[in-house]
Amino acid sequence: MSLPDPLVENAPAKVNLTLRVLGRRADGYHELESLVAFADIGDRLRFSPGGDLTVAVRGPSAAAVGEGTDNLVHKAARALAARRAGIALGAFDLEKCLPVAAGLGGGSSDAAAALRLIALANAIAGGDPDLHAAARATGADVPVCLDPRPRIMRGIGEILSQPLKLPQLPAVLVNPGVALPTKAVFAAWHPTAAAPVPHDVAALAQPTSAGELVQLLATQANDLEAPAITLQPIVGEVLAALRGLPECSLARMSGSGATCFALFTTTAAARRAADLLRNKHPAWWVKPTTLGDG
Repeated sequence: MSLPDPLVENAPAKVNLTLRVLGRRADGYHELESLVAFADIGDRLRFSPGGDLTVAVRGPSAAAVGEGTDNLVHKAARALAARRAGIALGAFDLEKCLPVAAGLGGGSSDAAAALRLIALANAIAGGDPDLHAAARATGADVPVCLDPRPRIMRGIGEILSQPLKLPQLPAVLVNPGVALPTKAVFAAWHPTAAAPVPHDVAALAQPTSAGELVQLLATQANDLEAPAITLQPIVGEVLAALRGLPECSLARMSGSGATCFALFTTTAAARRAADLLRNKHPAWWVKPTTLGDG
């Protein structure tokens, strides 16, 4: 089979619709449970097989991303090459559009896209154990990004449900441009007396309207939202701004970063809301999108 050169993959933004912290493990990591969906925006990765492994980065967020061995694309490629001798690597060109360290899994999605591209170039099946082992070795969020469809992820990210059929959700993503290191956010988290309410997987797996899904999401939370606000109060300002927008049905922080999302009843409402926010807060990164499959 003849393949185009370069090969191209999208690396969609990962959004944690919910995030429950179930406890701290003896090894210092935290047990999590999160319903994950993917946006129709993200980064873009091009791959020209053959030659030495290189990673070039360009785009609006390029300055905040490391090249070479510091980049997760490079780490993922090396992880797969260590498990599959003789595979062809080559030159990657990453168009970095998502904000960095923002709770959108951008680097993890980039790494997963790199693994998909190498697998395609080397005729490695999507379910190959080496591919999934390389994803786990690269980072906790890489496995869920390898096949970017809605799922529940548990453990530290390595335990994944089967893909879920969720209705598409018009949304707005907002990042105020502040740093929120994952380690610091988790360090600021403290367990509460109330036990987390587990996800109703059976309900999520059933065909449902967007309205019913939003009602289900409202029974959940992001347990890292409060500690994030203590570290960066502007996150609370973003959430208040989102919740005050016309037709906003739910607003929440995504992951452990500063990016927040708001859900809307229609795509038009999401676009109007994004325009309002851009006019009022020109320094914020604001993007209308649709959440669902990547």
